[in-house]
Amino acid sequence: MFATLRAFLFMAVFFPLTFPIALSAIICSLFDHSGRSYAAHARFWGRLGIWLAGVRVQVSGAELLPNGPIVVMSNHASNFDILALQGFFPRPLSWIAKKELFDIPIFGHSMRHGGYIPLDRGDGRQALKSMEAAAGQIRGGKSVIIFPEGTRTRDGRLLPFKRGGFLLAARAGVPVVPVTINGSFQINPGGALRLYGGTIDIAIQPPIAVPEGIKRSAVEEHLLTEVQSSIARGLASQ
Repeated sequence: MFATLRAFLFMAVFFPLTFPIALSAIICSLFDHSGRSYAAHARFWGRLGIWLAGVRVQVSGAELLPNGPIVVMSNHASNFDILALQGFFPRPLSWIAKKELFDIPIFGHSMRHGGYIPLDRGDGRQALKSMEAAAGQIRGGKSVIIFPEGTRTRDGRLLPFKRGGFLLAARAGVPVVPVTINGSFQINPGGALRLYGGTIDIAIQPPIAVPEGIKRSAVEEHLLTEVQSSIARGLASQ
């Protein structure tokens, strides 16, 4: 009962605070096209949410991050994964968002300057062009975060990985960094309106280079297998 009350109290405070932070980020992005202001707002938002929830975050493996742009792939067990990664990951990360959101006046403008990358999931030909454009932005310097499961787990177990993120990583040709998140499911179980105290552990795993000289489909399969194994090992060690 206390965990449910705690969740309602968190939402009652955090959700209203999200709107002025978002508005400030949008306004600042109109004048700051570097994306730094937007990233600072996003980091503050993530840390504020974690603090209000009474949760701690620990990050290990930051020394393993390579120089240059990366594709980060993490398991997804709770709504608090986003807050933890946004607030505490050692490097600013952009998010992949559907193209339609970028057509919204002002909001879409701010997303572009915030480093978010549009992806068209419409017809196959246009989606392929959109994928190549997104890969080009990553090669140009943007690091992105992807949840390869596609959705949150409902029982704490790792879900099958979808191939779309690995297709993007293969096209971008930059290192893929697996990340294992432990503790977030216990803090906020999937599908449940409950919030418990605890610690979220973000474990950054060794980067995986995109292999050269083999078919792209084999590259995707290699990345999927390696990333899935790395994240699973991190989960099993807890």
